[in-house]
Amino acid sequence: MKFVLSGRSLTVFRPSKFIVLLLATLGVASSARPLASQTLPLPDHLVPLTSTEGQVLLRDSEALADYVPLTAQFVTQINQAFCGVASMAMVLNALGVPAPLAPQWERGYFTQENLFNEQTEAIIGQAAIARQGLTLAELAGILETYPVSAEIHYGSDVSLEEFRDLVRTNLETSGNYVLINYLRRAIGQERGGHISPLAAYDADTDQFLILDVSRYKYPPVWVQTETLWEAINTTDSVSGKTRGFLLIEALPSDRSS
Repeated sequence: MKFVLSGRSLTVFRPSKFIVLLLATLGVASSARPLASQTLPLPDHLVPLTSTEGQVLLRDSEALADYVPLTAQFVTQINQAFCGVASMAMVLNALGVPAPLAPQWERGYFTQENLFNEQTEAIIGQAAIARQGLTLAELAGILETYPVSAEIHYGSDVSLEEFRDLVRTNLETSGNYVLINYLRRAIGQERGGHISPLAAYDADTDQFLILDVSRYKYPPVWVQTETLWEAINTTDSVSGKTRGFLLIEALPSDRSS
């Protein structure tokens, strides 16, 4: 069995070892059952990555170029409003753009504390984020204070087919990422709007993998494309616009100065 990752052929020794390594990256144990005692129950139509079925979906996924870089930077949001902040830290680290100093490690590395600066405060302050989270435009604006582009796609502006094609193409290609802003209730979870990266797509079952940054609440889950599309085509009460997704990539060095 082989996967193509970043233009290289990566040989996986056997499915069982592949699964164990993937789950080790996520910091969970390989199990036929999700860790229900540590997370909220899931509806039957959502497939946890921690289940045997979820692991097989990942093994057979046709579009997973983003999975390893994102799981290498996987973090849990530090409070209930910082889902967007945690997601940005993951993506910025995965892109490898120059990072502010993280004093605790004495090196440049994006954290949920140090990605804020005077430019981001002009977009929205940390106190406001702690109260209400981030809109899609605010998320893009903060990201673009760094040398990256964040292309906004509102749910009301994309058809189901366009959503599938845009995100699948991104997940097939290394060096760019997807952050999705969706309504949890619309996919059968608790409760309001949420932001997390997407990490893989399985064409046979037409499902995307949400790498949920609220790991204290839900594991990463596979969700049907149409269900997820409906969840982004919901109104954000703060912005008055629909939710949606961002396509993110680093700017060429000659444009980032």
